[in-house]
Amino acid sequence: MTTDVIDNVGEEIAVYSREAVEQLTAELNEPAWMREFRLEAWETFANTPLPTTQDEPWRRTDLRRLKLQNLGPSINGQAQVAVADVPDYLGEQLTEDKAGGVMLQVDGETTKFELSDALREQGVIFCDMHTAVNEHPELIQKHFMTRGVTVDEGKFAAMHGAFWRGGTFLYVPKNVKAAAPLHSALWSTEGRTYTHTLVVLDDGAEATFIDEYASESSRDAAIHNGAVELLVGDNAGLVYASLQDFGTNVWMFTHERARTGRDARVDWITGMMGTRLTKAFQTVELDQPGGWARMSGLFFTSGRQHFDLDTQQNHNAADTVSDLLYKGALKERSRSVWQGMIKALPGSQRIDGFQANRNLVLDRQARADSIPGLEIQADDVRCTHASTIGQLDDNEIFYLMSRGIPRETAVRMVVQGFFDPVMQRIPIEGVRERIADRILEKVG
Repeated sequence: MTTDVIDNVGEEIAVYSREAVEQLTAELNEPAWMREFRLEAWETFANTPLPTTQDEPWRRTDLRRLKLQNLGPSINGQAQVAVADVPDYLGEQLTEDKAGGVMLQVDGETTKFELSDALREQGVIFCDMHTAVNEHPELIQKHFMTRGVTVDEGKFAAMHGAFWRGGTFLYVPKNVKAAAPLHSALWSTEGRTYTHTLVVLDDGAEATFIDEYASESSRDAAIHNGAVELLVGDNAGLVYASLQDFGTNVWMFTHERARTGRDARVDWITGMMGTRLTKAFQTVELDQPGGWARMSGLFFTSGRQHFDLDTQQNHNAADTVSDLLYKGALKERSRSVWQGMIKALPGSQRIDGFQANRNLVLDRQARADSIPGLEIQADDVRCTHASTIGQLDDNEIFYLMSRGIPRETAVRMVVQGFFDPVMQRIPIEGVRERIADRILEKVG
């Protein structure tokens, strides 16, 4: 097989070569099993065409302007770390309880790390992914891209498996309730990040984890190809908040999946404000009876931003509950796509699945597509969905202005009120405040 990758429009993407995989794994001094995993992922990547608008999940997202051959993986990640100007807000305290673990990465390299004695004594493992590969191989081999995200999910999932660099590993042992929240943040300067988040909660464990991503905007195209795996054991509970605020030059592709055991709970919060284009696959798998998952998403697009969010709520067992509410606002010439699906397998009786997507279009040239879906193969279920796309209510604006409130302030108030129902679902006050501040900035 040739070492170059040929995409579906005939251009060579030599930067994503087999030799690049070997150089990366050697640079990281990885064990043989991870090297083999990467090379197998590369084979899948090399034999999988880039998606086009002929592929159903990509019908509304066109990648023809993406020039992968001008990007490439991050091989050494060292050049920018020493000179990085990381904003103060990244990694700041967002929870009422002082964070027990804090990690800041620049271009996939750890520049700050703290872990409290209380968490260490509980046996909690919190570290960067490369440390985890070398120091906790039994956990990584068992869980890394085996039950969560897998390399056969598409071109970008396979690319991630071959070229991932940096990210966070969190493991909470059986029956341990993590004594304090944990927080990781990624700042990108070189424009090529491929971080991986892997969270494993053993049976009866509990944790709260905040995961942030950000960069400045520039004129040069950049890429973030990430993966998030949330594996929650029986009777375990996870609160996971992901906050993305990349620059508007970033093309972001991410595959994210949570799996729940018996009577497990996942409270999953997503905030998306940045990037030029985002294509996110977010899936929750309710694998055992009693599983509960809540997905709360907020996004705000402006300029020429394009967000395409593909969510799945898979009820793989009876007596499971899923609840999804995503809200988005759009300005100028931006566009959003939300495609949602609730699935119930045969035998998944007495499930309760709900999904709703609400969109507020602030300018005539903005566009939102909202596509809910149900695939039910059981007969004793409660599954509902809702979807709305609307504009600012002139009557509401007029009412506020008639009370002496300037129009700009009135618009901000209406937008805040639009997002409030999903804000109330977020159990972390600092996360609510961070998202609210960014919403007001984007309203202008």
